[in-house]
Amino acid sequence: MSGDSYINDGSKLPIVEEFYSIQGEGCNTGRAAYFIRVSGCDIGCSWCDTKYAWNADLHPLVEVEKITEHVLLCGADSVVVTGGEPLMWDLSMLCGSLRRHGIETFIETSGAYPLTGTWDWITLSPKKGMSPLSEIWLKADELKVIIEDGTDFEDAEAYSLKVGPQCRLLLQPEWSRYEKMIGVIAEYVKKNTRWAVSLQAHKFMHIP
Repeated sequence: MSGDSYINDGSKLPIVEEFYSIQGEGCNTGRAAYFIRVSGCDIGCSWCDTKYAWNADLHPLVEVEKITEHVLLCGADSVVVTGGEPLMWDLSMLCGSLRRHGIETFIETSGAYPLTGTWDWITLSPKKGMSPLSEIWLKADELKVIIEDGTDFEDAEAYSLKVGPQCRLLLQPEWSRYEKMIGVIAEYVKKNTRWAVSLQAHKFMHIP
């Protein structure tokens, strides 16, 4: 699917789901956050655990003001925007609306589309199918590389040379390969201490 088919003015977004939960991945693991899963993705990773979010035509367009209302009603002070690939849409209006209410904004993106919106935290998780745009590397707060097999470490090191010095470096086992890869990742981190391990803690806690 072409990203052009998803472009609009950002006043409405195709929403797969919204829920208040606990951040389960990366440097902010354990924090309460309101999650907004935006539909649409044309990268198509074989191991993706949110394939139901790929087709934006299957999910309703929701007004940004309504999304903000949902956040305020649950009492959250931070929002994580994820996907799919959320940057297939212009997120400027969503960020503006949230930040006017003092809500922190976090995003997880592959970086394959132009960055829109103003973010307190950017998680860059590059995918092999579509490389991140040059503009996002130095803006990333954390680089999260999914490790499916041993060849992914080489990609991770190449990615790490492109991010800024403030960026945290994380290696996360692909969930279906967790048992096979976690020991390999742990040994890699022990030998390459710039990196840290990221786990999908929410799956161990059995929460969304």
